[in-house]
Amino acid sequence: MEPGHIDVTNSDATDDMAEHMPGACTAVSSILSRVGDKWTVLVVMMLADGPMRFNELKRKIGGVSQRMLTLTLRGLERDGFVSRTMFPTIPPRVDYELTALGQSLRVPVAELGNWAFDHIQVVAKARAAFDMRSDGE
Repeated sequence: MEPGHIDVTNSDATDDMAEHMPGACTAVSSILSRVGDKWTVLVVMMLADGPMRFNELKRKIGGVSQRMLTLTLRGLERDGFVSRTMFPTIPPRVDYELTALGQSLRVPVAELGNWAFDHIQVVAKARAAFDMRSDGE
């Protein structure tokens, strides 16, 4: 195994004849990179209640650059999580909305967020302990 490798086997194969599927490792890694990205999580949370315009998203998220939000939305659209609808108005209006696939991310994203809130203090203590040990080295 190599660093960053996730072992994926064919579930149809028997235990002693498990077949390695390297293509699946790459695909899973790619999807996890997208859905695990901090900006993706925030965009999914913001779009959970319905469509939003770009600037509204940018304001609500806060701290995200225009470039990063653009890249995140394009990636989410490419992967099928977000749809982009352009309205022929002056100035042009563009709305972003979660697709059915994007809606399916709402529960895992909310659970991950809840887990993070529940463990803020534990992580903070672990970081402080680590930093104290590292400062002494």
